[in-house]
Amino acid sequence: MNTNNLQIATVGGGCFWCTEAVFQEVKGVEQVISGYSGGNVPGKPTYREICSGLTGHAEVIQITFDTNVISYEDILVIFMTTHDPTTLNRQGADRGTQYRSVIFYHDEKQKEIAEVVLKEMIPYYNNPIVTELSEAPTFYEAEKEHQDFYENNPDYGYCSFVIDPKLAKLRKLHSDKLK
Repeated sequence: MNTNNLQIATVGGGCFWCTEAVFQEVKGVEQVISGYSGGNVPGKPTYREICSGLTGHAEVIQITFDTNVISYEDILVIFMTTHDPTTLNRQGADRGTQYRSVIFYHDEKQKEIAEVVLKEMIPYYNNPIVTELSEAPTFYEAEKEHQDFYENNPDYGYCSFVIDPKLAKLRKLHSDKLK
């Protein structure tokens, strides 16, 4: 692996356990870290603070991927088609600004690509896309128990009822992009 081809994408599409599980199956993804971005608290925010909805942070994942294997555009298309980008501050039963749909871009090229992808996705949804597009703020890694959550807790009820259907959708829509 040539580290010159590695790039970072930061996205939030509801609970980070879901988006982490999705991207861990994608070819070219080297690492997925669950965390928090986009809010304000002194010091490093905690899961408990984030869940209060008062910090302004979103649950996000930071994806390290190999651009020789998968493009940033493909990462965003997978992201946009494996969560509901039309529900404001909500994914299923998870409600609050911490569960908003967001793309945090790391440079102007990522911003341009994200704008194109967001526009291209419009015809695929009956409702307006509400995905936030913002410059990447500080990323805070979530606590250890939130990393690799699906892999470590496959029998947890949330995994069966919420994550499994997202993975089924990923496998159906993007089988050519899977490991």
